[in-house]
Amino acid sequence: MAGSGDLQLYRYPQSKSVDAVRWLHPLSAFDRFIATALYDTDDASSSVEIHSLNLNSDPENPNRSKPLLRPRSNWPSPSRISSLRTSEIPQKHVVAALSTFAGYVHFLFMDPIDVSVELELSTDEDQPLHNASVSVVDLQDGGHECLSVGEDGRVNVVSVGEGRLDTQLVHDNRGLVSYTAVKWASQAEFATGGFGFGLQWWDQRKPGGLVSQLKGNWAQGNVTGIVHSIDIHPSRKHISVVGGSSGTVFAWDLRWQQQPILLSGVGVAGQSTFESEIWEIQYDIHAQSSSISSTSSTKILPVMFCSEDGILGVIEQGKPPIELLTEACAINSLDIDPQNPSDIICGLEWESIGILMRPKEAAALVY
Repeated sequence: MAGSGDLQLYRYPQSKSVDAVRWLHPLSAFDRFIATALYDTDDASSSVEIHSLNLNSDPENPNRSKPLLRPRSNWPSPSRISSLRTSEIPQKHVVAALSTFAGYVHFLFMDPIDVSVELELSTDEDQPLHNASVSVVDLQDGGHECLSVGEDGRVNVVSVGEGRLDTQLVHDNRGLVSYTAVKWASQAEFATGGFGFGLQWWDQRKPGGLVSQLKGNWAQGNVTGIVHSIDIHPSRKHISVVGGSSGTVFAWDLRWQQQPILLSGVGVAGQSTFESEIWEIQYDIHAQSSSISSTSSTKILPVMFCSEDGILGVIEQGKPPIELLTEACAINSLDIDPQNPSDIICGLEWESIGILMRPKEAAALVY
């Protein structure tokens, strides 16, 4: 365990590489579970492991509770997992969607009693959904539809039916342009990203789907790279926040489409510049909870990120980034608990799961 001020970090060593971490939607008011994508380098096997999280008294600090992380169930994946997302479907408890480097998408449904996998649905075994690695998937709220994008330039929607999966090819670049990030904005709209910091906005209600795009030439040759992660706030779907190469974090506002709002990276004055990959980015709902209703719709809300150089931090527009955690290894994945937004899980490259607990009151954070 390590802590700084009111922040408390707990590390849980694993025997395998941690490729992704996600909170599972709780099955009851007393249950908390975490899904992890693990990879065993010794036998090249991959799996999804479900852990339960319980709070026990901390012998080092009687005034605090120490989280106990315990493995509960395991699902072996046929190939290495490239991304992992979780959601909840009514009457079907908890679902996890994952993609693999072999081009497939799998859905896992959890038993509410022992949190084991009671049903697994996969895309066609004889015909991979993608001709190359699936870069990432994203689940709609409610879990009924899943987006998948890949290195082959395909954009797919996978729908969950009664005991089956239905797939729809939205777009196919035939490998000329790869997609590396995707995020739902509404039931019909979503954003994709790829090489050169390019972004695309799609609307399934419109012919052809693609309705707007941001070309990556805004960096004027100073920065080249890849979009690794996109997040869209549910109440401000017109603004996408993006994390990518060379420490770049920016926002794209559809109301002013041609020029992105640079939050971190080369050219941001008065800020320390991160130079490594920003692997994941999420709106920090904990920092926003006390001020979102009074914040101007043009101001970018605080976002959390994790990076290749081991930083877990928060960026707020017009302010220097705040480093919540600095590790000696890469932090390749993060997830903020939607039910308890003061709690964060992250995947550490040196085979560990980290749980960071912040003060419950957003006002206690100096942002």
